[in-house]
Amino acid sequence: MVSPGHTSPRPGRRTALALGAGTAFAVALPTASAHASTPAAASTGTAGLSRRFRALEKEYAARLGVYAYDTATGRTVRYRADERFALCSVFKTLAAGAVLRDLDRDGEFLAERVHYTQKQVDDSGYAPVTGLPENVAGGLTVGELCAAAVSESDNCAGNLLLSELGGPTGITRFCRSLGDGTTRLDRWEPALNSAEPWRTTDITTPHAIGRTYARLLLGRALPDADRERLTGWLIANTTDGERFGKGLPDDWILADKTGGGTSYGVANDVGVVWPPDRPPLLLAVLSTKLDPAGPTANALVARTAAEVAAALT
Repeated sequence: MVSPGHTSPRPGRRTALALGAGTAFAVALPTASAHASTPAAASTGTAGLSRRFRALEKEYAARLGVYAYDTATGRTVRYRADERFALCSVFKTLAAGAVLRDLDRDGEFLAERVHYTQKQVDDSGYAPVTGLPENVAGGLTVGELCAAAVSESDNCAGNLLLSELGGPTGITRFCRSLGDGTTRLDRWEPALNSAEPWRTTDITTPHAIGRTYARLLLGRALPDADRERLTGWLIANTTDGERFGKGLPDDWILADKTGGGTSYGVANDVGVVWPPDRPPLLLAVLSTKLDPAGPTANALVARTAAEVAAALT
C-alpha cells in the first residue's frame, strides 16, 4: 500500500521504451552466494557497502535488505539478502505478470471489462484509479487494472487481479513456477500490509524478489510483447519519487515498484534501472523499522539505492 503523499518521478525519465529498455535482454542470473547465510555480504570491490548499510540501519533504526546485480559485469551486492521481509505492494508486478503469462491471449483477456462495487473500493484502503466515480460506474478493463495496480499501486485493482488469479495463493504458485521458492502471498489488500517482522506469510527476500523481477523484465519468463508491456507499466510508476527516483541519477530510466506497510514503517522498492549507454542493473531494496509505529523511511531506500549505484557504476 502507498499513500497519496508519494511524489511522481521527475519529467524526462519515463521514456524507456522509446530508448529500447523494454526489448528482450536475457540474463544469466548468478547462483546463490556461498555467503548467503551471513547477515552482511557484498561482492568483490563493494565490501565497504556493508559498513555503510549498517550505519544506515543504525541511523534509521531499521533493518535493511539489499540485492543488486549488474548485468554488465556480473557483480552482485548482497546485504541481508536472504532474510525475510514483508512483500506488500511489490506483489502487484507479479500479479500483472501472471495475468499476462497465464490468462491473456493476444490482448483478448486484457480487453475484458471488470465491474466492481464501491464497497470493494472502500475495503481496499487505497484506490486512486478504481475509486474514480466514472470507473466505479463503468468498470475497467483487465489491462487498465494492471496499469492501475502497477503504475499507481491501486489496492482495489490489485485485489481484482488476485480474484482473476484465484486469490493470493495464485501469486505464490506463479513465483514457484519461476523458480522462486521463497516469495509468497497469503492475504488480500490491505491486510497483507500489516508487515509484522515475525510473519512467515506475505513475505519475500531481497534475493528472491530481485531474481523474480529479473526473470520477468530481463529474462524469458514472458514473451517479448508482454515483457515490454509490463516494463512500460513499471516505467510509468508514480510512487517512487522519494525512493529510487530520488536516490538514482536523473538520467537513469527506472522500471520499478514500491511497497509499504501499515506498521513497522516498511519501505520497499524493486526493479530494473538503466543507466545511460550501459546494460541495466537489477536492484531490490527492502526495509522495515524496529518500531511498530514506523515511520516509513523513504530516505533510507533512496540513500541505499544511491550507494549501490555508486559502487556498481
